[in-house]
Amino acid sequence: MRLQKIGAELGCTLLAKLEYLNPGGSNKDRIGLRMVEVAEREGELRPGGTIVEPTSGNTGVGLALAAAIKGYRMIMVLPDKVAPEKISLLRAFGAEVVICPTAVDPDSPESYYSVSDRLAEEIPGAYKPDQYSNQDNPAAHYETTGPEIWEQTGGEIDAVVISVGTGGSITGAGRYLKEQNPDLLIVGADPEGSIYSGTDVHPYLVEGIGKDTFPETFDPSVVDEYVRVSDRDSFLVTRRLAREEGILAGGSGGTSVHAMLETARRHGPGKTILTTIPDGGRGYLSKVFDDNWMLEHGFLERRGPGPRIAEVLAYKSSANGGLPNLVVCDAHEKIGAAIELMQRYGISQLPVVRHEPVDSLADVIGSLNERGLLDRVFRQPDSLGEDVAAAMGPPLPAVDATTPVDEVFADLSGGGAAVVVVRDGKPLAVLTRSDLLEYLAHAS
Repeated sequence: MRLQKIGAELGCTLLAKLEYLNPGGSNKDRIGLRMVEVAEREGELRPGGTIVEPTSGNTGVGLALAAAIKGYRMIMVLPDKVAPEKISLLRAFGAEVVICPTAVDPDSPESYYSVSDRLAEEIPGAYKPDQYSNQDNPAAHYETTGPEIWEQTGGEIDAVVISVGTGGSITGAGRYLKEQNPDLLIVGADPEGSIYSGTDVHPYLVEGIGKDTFPETFDPSVVDEYVRVSDRDSFLVTRRLAREEGILAGGSGGTSVHAMLETARRHGPGKTILTTIPDGGRGYLSKVFDDNWMLEHGFLERRGPGPRIAEVLAYKSSANGGLPNLVVCDAHEKIGAAIELMQRYGISQLPVVRHEPVDSLADVIGSLNERGLLDRVFRQPDSLGEDVAAAMGPPLPAVDATTPVDEVFADLSGGGAAVVVVRDGKPLAVLTRSDLLEYLAHAS
């Protein structure tokens, strides 16, 4: 696919090969099937056997597809930075998933390499394809990816940019393409923190590419130059691909396209440059494509101070028909009375106080919520006569009325259902998720 908008000012023809159109959603389908079928031919994998593989997800899916078709048990050992969607996808194909910490040395007993080794040794009939040492990995790309690129472009390309993970893709495809045209430039796209393009090795967030040690499946002699790409640049380009080109790519696709743009800048206009998009973005909706996740990691900047909580309260007061903004319950009231209070005002969150009137935030000692009360009364019908103090939970979080809505949004859109709004240390109101939603709908 030719990019239409991104990089248009560079004067180059920029091409993206969409590997997420493979059945399992990534370029790893190519190596998954080949590694399994070669193992079968060589007697390393027999009927009823178990496949064990350390993977950041995509190789697991390729192997899981093959295992499902051929009837093998599949155990995937994943680093903990893998997106939850990928884990769910692997389980959907029937794979068992083991999660290991990312921030440990490769030779640590806790690393996903070590755990996979141990499982492969302990389980009878287990076979570990090991994409990091299995030469069928680059061979699959030599026989498929490289020839496809050459045929689909008619050989009219000046440079190919491929992100480096196990090194199988850039080694296999690059080797084939260099045989067709020794002058073709092969560029490795590498995350900041990976060993391929620098000595400063440290954890990074982009998934599936980069390494902290050199795998046997990588031939460095194939690569002419590298472009080192930050997580921020990777993820921002990933989001641009979706919004400007209609390409829903994973983070490694953003790494690849950013490196392609840098290559185009460095080598000048008139060139035809191709990159591969290793996988699609549906496995990253809770990360790269989630504004909150991007904000939390500093990859997006907040859009100015925005409205304050006081403005939300003003709207709530004007829209609630004269009902009070702050409804509270004394700790010595009965649970039945608290439920009646919540029903009268149509509220689902109720602060519990030492006494009324409430003069200070220190007077708020707990809270009740509709879900907790329902559970308690359902299980213990006679609890309606108990004191509220026996059923209350911790106090709701407090925010000042001058706080920007942006800062409270993460709390209310996440696990929190409500906050207590305070001015000069005195509680003014309870602000709920639905209050904020109504305000945002009105403001827009």
